[in-house]
Amino acid sequence: MSASAQSTVAFHDRFAQALPEMCTPWEAQRIHSPQLLVFNEPLAAEMGLDPAALQSSDGSRLLTGNLVPEGATPVAQVYAGHQFGHYSPRLGDGRALLLGEIVNASGNLRDVHLKGSGRTPFARGGDGQAAVGPMLREYILSEAMHALGIPTTRSLAVTSTGMSVYRDTELPGAVLTRVASSHLRVGTFQYARATGDVELLRRLADHAIDRHYPAAAKDENPYRALLTDVISAQASLVAQWMLTGFVHGVMNTDNMTISGETIDYGPCAFMDAFNPSTVYSSIDQAGRYAYANQPAAAEWNLARLAESLLPLLHEDEQRAVEIATAAIGGFEADYLAAWSRGASEKIGLRHEADGDAASVLVQEFFALLEEHQADLTLAFHRLGAAASGSAEQARFLFDGAAGFDDWMERWLQLGPDRDLMSHVNPIYIPRNHLVEEALASATEGDLAPLRQLLNTVTRPYEERPGLERYAAPAPADFGAYRTFCGT
Repeated sequence: MSASAQSTVAFHDRFAQALPEMCTPWEAQRIHSPQLLVFNEPLAAEMGLDPAALQSSDGSRLLTGNLVPEGATPVAQVYAGHQFGHYSPRLGDGRALLLGEIVNASGNLRDVHLKGSGRTPFARGGDGQAAVGPMLREYILSEAMHALGIPTTRSLAVTSTGMSVYRDTELPGAVLTRVASSHLRVGTFQYARATGDVELLRRLADHAIDRHYPAAAKDENPYRALLTDVISAQASLVAQWMLTGFVHGVMNTDNMTISGETIDYGPCAFMDAFNPSTVYSSIDQAGRYAYANQPAAAEWNLARLAESLLPLLHEDEQRAVEIATAAIGGFEADYLAAWSRGASEKIGLRHEADGDAASVLVQEFFALLEEHQADLTLAFHRLGAAASGSAEQARFLFDGAAGFDDWMERWLQLGPDRDLMSHVNPIYIPRNHLVEEALASATEGDLAPLRQLLNTVTRPYEERPGLERYAAPAPADFGAYRTFCGT
């Protein structure tokens, strides 16, 4: 390997070695002219990687899997999954590879993963390719989520392949280099359970505990502890999605991580006008994964995880079902606690201190948002100014309705904390019209709008002059928004 691309950071192949039944060693497609489009230098530094080396020609080869680091064993992972409620027993990485793992500067193990790196044995007739637009979308959305403090996979780089991808039209191809706590999914456990090999399932569970929830190993029933830890992590994650208006779009069980990180930014978007029925995915005709349905979808997915873990929860099947049912029963309380705490902070109140009054005001405010189809992000941001006595901009969003004035009077009597609000209510999110503008320009070769958008949304709480258009809703002629999975 070229010294210019070889990092002093050691790569590992722990998943490949620990669970060979759950993956297939594979090579990325050959790319003759890789070109780095966007590179996450701060993340590279956090990973202990050499940013300058990764931006070299050999670095581009490494970021696309064409130069395999010492210690790495690229593999395509296998998993099952319920897709829109329909079970598929063998999915897996059809166009992706786990390049290897790295211990980052904080001592945590992180996956380095490729998306769009070519066909694998799990491609199921797909071409294994990815287009520039969807890979840049994941880069924008995941880095914006990280800046918002929401657990997520990260994007290290997007590299063009110089090859064409054919969807509805001919598009330029690209590879996304992704970083994650792991790529263990609910679907990973579904696949292991379906093999009938209980020892494989146990090794997978032990691997997940060691990777994400080491305290569970000390519990009298470590697999029950693993289940409850995953439930708690996912309840917190989905609550944060709901509070920021994020709609994932495809909450299949193969898109739900054991770590509690957001993964697979396909047909996803942030909501503008508040409408609980919002669906952005072009393929979600029935609204299974609409904004309002996300908590229930998460609970359903976690029930599938619980079913997969039954042989480990107790040797008696009936007792195992009781343990699993009790664990799943805790999701709603975990979710409501996380949502209520976060929602109270968004209106400048402390849920623990302000109690029932905060809960009532929160529920009423969301009802007002829905009634007036107010812009979710803008409404909470303008409440900050209203907390300091400048209420006109907030009133404008609600058409000066008496109901809002009544609500605001009662809210102000509780003395909302504007400083608290400024730390939890973003000014800038990846608004859909701006994302589309940046992706269209980037596909044509102009990356300037993308870079400006990234600079804006990765500092979401810091209001800056000259960025007013990034805080504004979409123009009226933008129309209904739909996104596509990009496969």
